[in-house]
Amino acid sequence: MRFSQDFAPPGQGGRRPGRGRSGSRGPLGALTAVLALALVLTGCGGGTDTKAPAAAGAAADRVEPLTTVPEPQLPVTVKSADGAEVTVASTDRIVPLTGGLSEIVFTLGLGKRVVARDITATFEQAAKLPVVTRAHDVSAESVLSLRPTVVLAETTTGPAEAIDQIRDAGIPLVVVEPAQQLSDVGRRIGTVAAALGVPDSGAELESRTQSRIDAVRKSVPAPADGHEKPRVAFLYLRGSASVYLLGGRESGASSLLEAAGAVDAGKASGLTKDFTAITSEALAKAAPDAILVMSKGLDSVGGVDGLVKIPGVAETPAGMDRRIVSIDDGVLLNYGPRTDRVLSELIAQLHPEDGADK
Repeated sequence: MRFSQDFAPPGQGGRRPGRGRSGSRGPLGALTAVLALALVLTGCGGGTDTKAPAAAGAAADRVEPLTTVPEPQLPVTVKSADGAEVTVASTDRIVPLTGGLSEIVFTLGLGKRVVARDITATFEQAAKLPVVTRAHDVSAESVLSLRPTVVLAETTTGPAEAIDQIRDAGIPLVVVEPAQQLSDVGRRIGTVAAALGVPDSGAELESRTQSRIDAVRKSVPAPADGHEKPRVAFLYLRGSASVYLLGGRESGASSLLEAAGAVDAGKASGLTKDFTAITSEALAKAAPDAILVMSKGLDSVGGVDGLVKIPGVAETPAGMDRRIVSIDDGVLLNYGPRTDRVLSELIAQLHPEDGADK
């Protein structure tokens, strides 16, 4: 994503300057850059059980570590997503620079080795850790002051100067490709586990996570006779900064919606990029039966009452029925060990008449 002096919606010409380490950009990178703008404008600073939890809402603020705490087998040399060969000799002091990476590290059972967090690591076990980002930009000084032995980042992590400063200080820094869809879950877990010297735990967590996702997918009800799958529009909202965006094919929500037995309305209406500014015309073309939002985004516009006041929303089938699906910001697009909970909650809210939350 790139921002000029005036705000440009995600997808309008690349990445924000100084963010990221390669040409790869995932939906979370787009959203974190938008959220960074919003924060500036507003002045905000595990066992092997395969039974899926019922919903994201009740346990979204906690991760479930594997029952066996692994002992890293080090040193290991891995290839970073930005092309660098990185040797990790110690995992005594880990700094994951995104919430999704933190979630994986903690769920692998290495949470006690984590010494800092990104602002998007919202789950309970990480809450007391010092934050080393400001409006999603990494503070190299803050990271280095904690004497990390390994740092995990994504290709969208920035600014580039901060990443270079950490590497120049001799800290092993492994860059991981961001998540974009359900099929990325296993890859991400395996990549992080390999970098931390716990590949066996990674394989166990991959298996547990995939089994739970598969179990949840089986609960999706078939459309009733004469009914089509619901069309769902993913809206990204930050009301305090007047950021109102409609997700398209690259938003990151498509695979979740499709797995939940729905149609991504933005993608189906022909939006090929990640996000575009909400307009009455775009919403009319998308014609969503339901609207998916992040919980904090919904709060930022004044709840459902405020959401339907955004131009064009009230005229959609979703707006007329006030059919809004809200999922916690900290898990919705992580595509990690808690994705089964996200999918379960999405199914439950989209198909409540079918008892999909059982």
